[in-house]
Amino acid sequence: MTAARAELIEDGGGAAVGSEFFRSRAFLEAEGATHTLKIESDEGVLVAPLVVREIEGSGERDAVSPYGYPGLVGGEVRTKTPPPLDPGEIDFSRTGLVSVFIRHALGPSPLAGASERNVVQIADPALPRKSRPSDRRQVRRNLEGGYELELVAGPATSREQRAGFLRVYEQTMRRTGAAAHYFFGAQYFDRVLEAERTWLVLATGPEGDLAAASIAAVSDGFLHYYLSGSADSHLRSAPMKNVVTRLVDHSQELGLPLNLGGGMRAGDALEEFKRGFANRQQAWLTSEIVCDEETYARLSAGRNAGGFFPAYRA
Repeated sequence: MTAARAELIEDGGGAAVGSEFFRSRAFLEAEGATHTLKIESDEGVLVAPLVVREIEGSGERDAVSPYGYPGLVGGEVRTKTPPPLDPGEIDFSRTGLVSVFIRHALGPSPLAGASERNVVQIADPALPRKSRPSDRRQVRRNLEGGYELELVAGPATSREQRAGFLRVYEQTMRRTGAAAHYFFGAQYFDRVLEAERTWLVLATGPEGDLAAASIAAVSDGFLHYYLSGSADSHLRSAPMKNVVTRLVDHSQELGLPLNLGGGMRAGDALEEFKRGFANRQQAWLTSEIVCDEETYARLSAGRNAGGFFPAYRA
């Protein structure tokens, strides 16, 4: 067997572009994808969009997948059911990268030894629907109190609707003390919502102001609850429960499981909220690959990284 070989193509992730949201042109441009990682072996070709970054003060580069679940997918398959590739047997020398962090699509990894990064909560229409009595009561109270819901296809959203989403999203990020890179900005959301099979779910309050909203997108066999936010002034009414209930309805209409994602940490309040609507859970996998062992060791020397990858960025 010929050893697998990796190369880096400077094409904005173009070789990985497809019909799925997390590899759509709109999403990859919004995320600032710069390259495609191409891995060729006897079994076929795998491709992944990447954001290649300079490692400050070193003259070296590393790479990371765009946000979400873009995956490493088959660009060409020569074996019907290829076994997972061992990253240790892939020649990364031509990429010029020190390391690469790959976020896989939900499901089995095409690379051996992938890590369980998180457990995501799934509302699967193939299983009995689940919701807590307290959540159902709150959803009903909100509807009786004048809250209204609207599901709008992403490309059909108005500037006003997108601006409202940005406002409640940023309020949520500030409340949770999110890192700066989670403040995506108006241009990001404008571009993402141009993708096909995206939606914006909007919950308006009794006075007509936006109370909560979420972006949803279809990718790789799932409807994904992607990014969301609630207005500070409506927190006591928990209108996000109405939004998620509408997304569960939509997933049933599409016949696709709804990926609600996980929490920031296992067992936190965000995960507990999502558990109220989920009827199963699934592991989400990532691959942390050292491409240049010698340089990685040199850059990481003296770092107390814990479980952070790459260690030199801890």
